[in-house]
Amino acid sequence: MRLSELQVGDKAEVTGLEVEGSVRRRLLDMGLISGTRFKVLRVAPLGDPVEIFFKGMYLSLRKSEAEGVLVSKQGRIGDSLPMGRQLYRRRKQGGVL
Repeated sequence: MRLSELQVGDKAEVTGLEVEGSVRRRLLDMGLISGTRFKVLRVAPLGDPVEIFFKGMYLSLRKSEAEGVLVSKQGRIGDSLPMGRQLYRRRKQGGVL
């Protein structure tokens, strides 16, 4: 799966890079290496750019750059909440249990 295929709220882990040259160097220098976990915070209407959060910093990537980042989806933001907290959130949002 590629970073460009993720939706807002998804959590993932980098499994590899398929970009070359200066783009690859830039991503590696910023710490986007295999094993890095991140969250997708925003995606522009046409998918360009994509904003992610990892290691305490925000990074915006062009769609062409995001397509070169291979990832493994790890879930969604909020999945790690204890069950009671998830139920509370659903009730508060008017969701059906």
